[in-house]
Amino acid sequence: MILYIAEKPSLGRAIADVLPKPHKKGEGFIEAANGDCVSWCVGHLLEQAEPDAYNPEFKSWKFEHLPIVPDKWQLTPKAATRSQLTVLKRLVKQANTLVNAGDPDREGQLLVDEVIAYLGVTGDKLHQTQRLLISDLNPQAVKRALTQLRSNREFIPLSTSALARSRADWLYGMNMTRAYTIQGKKVGYQGVLSVGRVQTPLLGLVVRRDEDIANFQSKPFYEVLAHLATDKQETFSAKWQPSEACQPYMDEEGRVLARGLAQNVVSRISDKTALVTQLVAKDKKQHPPLPYSLSALQIDAAKRFGMSAKDVLDTCQSLYERHKLITYPRSDSRYLPIEQHSLAPSVLKAIGGGAAELLQGVDAPDPHLKSKAWDDKKVDAHHAIVPTEKTANLSSLSLREKQLYLHIARQYLAQFYPAYCYSETTVQVTIEGGLFNTKARQDRSLGWKQLFVRQQPGDNKSTQESADKDDEQDEFIGHLPPLKLGQTLHCLRGELVEKNTQPPKAFTDATLLSAMTGISRYVTDPEIRKILKETDGLGTEATRAGIIELLFKRGFLQRLGKAIVSTDVGKGLINSLPLSATTPDMTALWEASLNGICHKETSYQGFMQPLLSTLSMLIQHAGAQLPTALNGLKGQGYKKSSGKKSGYRKSSYRKTSGVDQGRGKTSTVKNNAAIKSTVKSPTRRASTVKT
Repeated sequence: MILYIAEKPSLGRAIADVLPKPHKKGEGFIEAANGDCVSWCVGHLLEQAEPDAYNPEFKSWKFEHLPIVPDKWQLTPKAATRSQLTVLKRLVKQANTLVNAGDPDREGQLLVDEVIAYLGVTGDKLHQTQRLLISDLNPQAVKRALTQLRSNREFIPLSTSALARSRADWLYGMNMTRAYTIQGKKVGYQGVLSVGRVQTPLLGLVVRRDEDIANFQSKPFYEVLAHLATDKQETFSAKWQPSEACQPYMDEEGRVLARGLAQNVVSRISDKTALVTQLVAKDKKQHPPLPYSLSALQIDAAKRFGMSAKDVLDTCQSLYERHKLITYPRSDSRYLPIEQHSLAPSVLKAIGGGAAELLQGVDAPDPHLKSKAWDDKKVDAHHAIVPTEKTANLSSLSLREKQLYLHIARQYLAQFYPAYCYSETTVQVTIEGGLFNTKARQDRSLGWKQLFVRQQPGDNKSTQESADKDDEQDEFIGHLPPLKLGQTLHCLRGELVEKNTQPPKAFTDATLLSAMTGISRYVTDPEIRKILKETDGLGTEATRAGIIELLFKRGFLQRLGKAIVSTDVGKGLINSLPLSATTPDMTALWEASLNGICHKETSYQGFMQPLLSTLSMLIQHAGAQLPTALNGLKGQGYKKSSGKKSGYRKSSYRKTSGVDQGRGKTSTVKNNAAIKSTVKSPTRRASTVKT
């Protein structure tokens, strides 16, 4: 028989639905009429052993034990799902062929691979294991996927990357958490100080932003506007561009700080002749915005609907698993495989039937158009989040589900409209030797933008405002009169505009997610910044929402309205850690290396060895000084001891340690070795694996 091992029951049921009927449903599996079976995991069925599984002495948190680095990694079944592992053990033994049907990402790959390895699969059965990639739970999509099975061995690098990430997180989080918790206790801090390779740099971003705001001193600066008129009394305004001679009176951002200088310009240009010295008119076009990745959707939904990253992820999971209205949501891609373009007519028909409001008052989409989103070279394990071929019943959806479905559908529709075309005119005017600039934009053809010009139900902002990606929109004026190069104008008056420098804004859900995805902006080293521009940022699509929520649960962050700010404990922790542990440089480089493993550019050992050297230095640093910034503070995870020396329970690490995991998964497995060899004793409490 063929055994399909899905990541979760919902995916398992979707596979079973297209297999021959009638079905026989058992405890934890579904058997098809032809004898093939579908079973599933429930997230990770295995988890990493606690440190004391390697040495009983590690049950007590002592600095002399650190760093703890296992020679042979151990896995143990999760107590809550042990029965499902037993089901899989029996079915795997009976099966002739295995199919890994984990979610189409590195965590989904590892999740099933670790079970196969733990259950001792070897030889031809292991070699012939196949991979099923499903990103759409609708029957027709699942049937297509079943005709496109690939060898599971092709995905060894993906699983190796997940393995390296999991072990690295365990090593870094467990050792750093123990080190700083022990040191914190010495200065009177009550609680577990959780440190993680993603959560801590993210917390560092917020703490430094809060400190910048607290220490900010506003300064006035000055702009000058020239109000101009043609000989036909058509008016417009232009903004003064200070010359190099004004540099001593300006700040590093080019703002004039001397009021007297600006006032002098106003006096000189009022009621004077002006000359058009530069006039550039260009026809431009803007292509449709790409379909959504999870992070792009989370950022946009936070701005539009005030949804947190977790709200977006949970709602998308419901749209994917329960309603089958969108494709796989944990995607980091904004592109689509070319072969999917053939599905456009049926997907557009489904959108038109279920979400007709998106098309009211606009041209019909053209299914023959092919935007830049269709690019096989930019699609890996999964593609952008798009609607499925199923027609939505919007009345059956919750408000959040409806909002996100319409949002995703509209972004997909945009791919079937021509580019937005407009004219952009830049004008430079010279008055008494000074230069003044202005810009104007005029629509020529809305194209895809016609989908975004109307206020949609439930939107906090107009769709036009959200869709417009031009950060310099405020530099444009709505209309310019007809002008010619060399034309003489009259400056009616100069206007002094006094403004004040503004502090940086506190992070919100949208801007914090944007910071995680564009982490290179927060790196000072130019070489590292260059590398990071090519990576996916801080964390992954699957983990970002969870990491943000984790910092709230641990009492390091809090919300003040829409603002996300650090607590006293969060500030104290960041100010107690070495800079390298609180900045994104190290962890983002990890992500670059992990991505390199996926693409066979980096090896497992090439990633782990430098990490272990860095970890040893960080532990030495922790032991060399006390975290005085935490003196007298109390943490949320504190549990009074019950006669034990350490004062920390075994379970406190699992709940409050710094291990940053994807989808709540806390396990690891040998990967290259997991697919090439066997776990010898699957019935033992802890299975020993090597890489």
